[in-house]
Amino acid sequence: MSATKGLEGIVAAESKISSIIDDTLTYVGYNIDDLADNASFEEVIYLLWHTRLPKADELAELKQQLADNMSIPQAIVDQFKTYPLSTVHPMAALRTAVSLLGVFDEEADVMDPEANYRKAIRLQAKIATVVTAFARVRKGLEPIQPKAELSYAANFLYMLKGEEPAAIEVEAFDKALVLHADHELNASTFTARVCVATLSDVYSGVTAAIGALKGPLHGGANEQVMKMLTEIGSLENVESYIQNKLDNKEKIMGFGHRVYRKGDPRAPHLRVMSQKLTELTGKPELYQMSVKIHDMIVEQKKLPANVDFFSASVYDSLGIDHDLFTPIFAVSRTSGWVAHILEQYANNRLIRPRAEYVGPGMQKYVPISER
Repeated sequence: MSATKGLEGIVAAESKISSIIDDTLTYVGYNIDDLADNASFEEVIYLLWHTRLPKADELAELKQQLADNMSIPQAIVDQFKTYPLSTVHPMAALRTAVSLLGVFDEEADVMDPEANYRKAIRLQAKIATVVTAFARVRKGLEPIQPKAELSYAANFLYMLKGEEPAAIEVEAFDKALVLHADHELNASTFTARVCVATLSDVYSGVTAAIGALKGPLHGGANEQVMKMLTEIGSLENVESYIQNKLDNKEKIMGFGHRVYRKGDPRAPHLRVMSQKLTELTGKPELYQMSVKIHDMIVEQKKLPANVDFFSASVYDSLGIDHDLFTPIFAVSRTSGWVAHILEQYANNRLIRPRAEYVGPGMQKYVPISER
């Protein structure tokens, strides 16, 4: 028995939810390009949870269920106000809030499929409100209640900023949610499945997943991309900044991927939206800088951009605080986490791999007086 570092190339589960084959990403057999161009995020939620696209009445029912369950307990808002708001990262606040949602859910430990599906609805609905509520509380503002007539994407932007978003903003954000919804057995999804394989509850699984997503090598990359763009400052500084990084063999966030070799199929969609939105908001240089960085990395390192790279400028153009980029990732990916959690429950086996021992050989205890 020998170890594979990072479990690279190891097939750890069977799944009907998503696949990455020959650099093509699918959700339940639907190409991500097809879904990104045509499907709403609510349709994708239904697809991931039911392994089929919804009919019109089913989609309407899901939208209504989400709208009906978006409100969060006042205790969570009150808890936010006790945090050191100038220093706490939104992902830490989100991780704690999702765990606390389980405390207020009377069905948290009811494990039948119907109860788990109801919890899935509540979690998907409330996580958007949690993120937007925290974003407002830390600015001294009160949370905004959702509007039932708005889509999930539109409601998020409305609850965040207090005004109904423009159509192109909703289009861009909805597309970003679709693109981030699931991604096979990534680190956070695997974490969620390992957690619930013990028959722990849905809230524990999603809380564990958020903890994994918080790391900069997973969900935190887009925030780091925006930090880099801010540090560069202008188009004329790109070449020297990036070349210095490359010469010092420093990692450039937003490039390369453990699974994709030819390129992340989600990135081109966000590149298009980045160009549109930066033009609309009067920040075209942000897109131009991103393209120049991209071209340099592709030319010198042969590494194409991943989903994080252009999503950074998209979210910035939507007026979203940079440290909210990863929580937004979590808002979308909850749909995928829940799909995998429900799939794990349906055909469960405790996930318990082995480790290759590389420590000292057999040793004999020596009394402390003789050491």
